[in-house]
Amino acid sequence: MKANVAWSTDESAYLAGKACAKKAVLDLVQTKIAFVFSSVKYDSQKLLDGAKEVLGTAPIIGCTSNGGILVPDGYITSEKGFAGIMAIGDPDTTVGVAGMPKMITARETGRQVAIDAMKKVGTTVSPSYYFMIANPGEEEEYARGVQDIIGDVPMFGGSAADDDVSGKWKIFTSDNVFSEGVAVALFYTNKKIVNEFTGRYHETVNSGVITDISGKRTLKEIANVPAMKKYAEWTGIKTRNLMGSKMLTASILKPLGVKTPTGNVTLIRHPMAGNTDYSINVGNDLSVNTAVIQMQSSLDELVNAPRLTLRALKSKLSSKPAAYLLVHCGGRKIAIGDRIGEVADLVKAEAGDVPFIMPFTFGEYGRAEHEANNMGGLMLSETAFCE
Repeated sequence: MKANVAWSTDESAYLAGKACAKKAVLDLVQTKIAFVFSSVKYDSQKLLDGAKEVLGTAPIIGCTSNGGILVPDGYITSEKGFAGIMAIGDPDTTVGVAGMPKMITARETGRQVAIDAMKKVGTTVSPSYYFMIANPGEEEEYARGVQDIIGDVPMFGGSAADDDVSGKWKIFTSDNVFSEGVAVALFYTNKKIVNEFTGRYHETVNSGVITDISGKRTLKEIANVPAMKKYAEWTGIKTRNLMGSKMLTASILKPLGVKTPTGNVTLIRHPMAGNTDYSINVGNDLSVNTAVIQMQSSLDELVNAPRLTLRALKSKLSSKPAAYLLVHCGGRKIAIGDRIGEVADLVKAEAGDVPFIMPFTFGEYGRAEHEANNMGGLMLSETAFCE
């Protein structure tokens, strides 16, 4: 297995796609997949048209990224747009990619996309691993649909993002561009694909049982107290500073978390908005009678976390990595701000000569050892493709 990473900030989306693809496939034998991440300022279809002129029938999967991407050359962004491609070639690997806009339900859409991806490979056998991109909002349901078809297969990936949480994000494959829906890449391979999924936040002593929710993502009460009032009590932030979209940024260093049943992972639940009834909209599904924990991090720790996560990922590997796909939450990047260059330097030093690409997403997916597939926000999902 071999991989290349290329990027462009050409004003033309078409030329950016073509230039990236040309560099990304250089000296690859049998390009099996191209991961594409780009700016919402580009016309996604033109970007894909340029890339496909070079990639031909090689499967493409990707999405728009919040503000920029991180590659071995550093943090790539531009007022006119940006794009990056990581292409992987391997005679021993087959990848089936499919994507489509949401149908009647997210779960049914996930089922159909999984079926379509298997048809691309010409098999009914479950893959070894799968990568997924969905729009923010119903990621868990899309994944359930995919797994209705392929079973409990280890996953990795993230949700499409834009620059201002206004819904301008795009998901794309070789055949489709859409804003609401799901895309998957099914990997049939004898090579190891290893994931490290974490928030790298610290637990505080503040925790309480969820006593009321609305739908799946509106937290109404913690320990029978209005959720925002309890959160304000825990964090010392006044409720007036948590109303509406103020909650989104105020909670990045102090989010909420829920433990998986074995306790191996604490999944971050990002408070996205504070409501006038003192409920909180969060970025992933919740359940009554489970405990929610106030988590904590410093800005320095956010900067250092991608490097430490990559180090933890490397410690799991039994063979040499060919490439890293490092999914990083866009909200964390917003908090990191101008220090993103430090992140780039730290990750580059840790990755060494292994090519990598880091998109910035609005939701992250992964799987810890001996755990089910899980999803969170404000998290890191770092994946190694082994030679």
